[in-house]
Amino acid sequence: VQLQASGGGLVQAGGSLRLSCVVSGRPVSRLVVGWLRQAPGKAHEFVASLNWRDETTNYGYSVKGRFTASRDNEKNMVYLQMNNLKPEDTAVYYCSADSGTLVTISPDYLGQGTLVTVSS
Repeated sequence: VQLQASGGGLVQAGGSLRLSCVVSGRPVSRLVVGWLRQAPGKAHEFVASLNWRDETTNYGYSVKGRFTASRDNEKNMVYLQMNNLKPEDTAVYYCSADSGTLVTISPDYLGQGTLVTVSS
């Protein structure tokens, strides 16, 4: 599975960003896709996941209610809409894919990261 993420950037606190990720390499309908993040000096943190088949979503506690994961079945893309961003959301965000685990910081596949910086 290949994962190509984009959409990171610099935003002020309270603002919004949408991350995108192209998923390729195997039938996406059998995957759980999602996002992890890693802030400077910290371990990977689970952000969100989406079961491609039934669109069931899971969110990390710190982002629940602010972030929304979605997918476009036609384009094989997964998105992360991030609203009401906070400085503590600053991190490198990684697109992920797994063969079945809904919540994990060790997915089967991890793409390259995209940097999100939230200024106060």
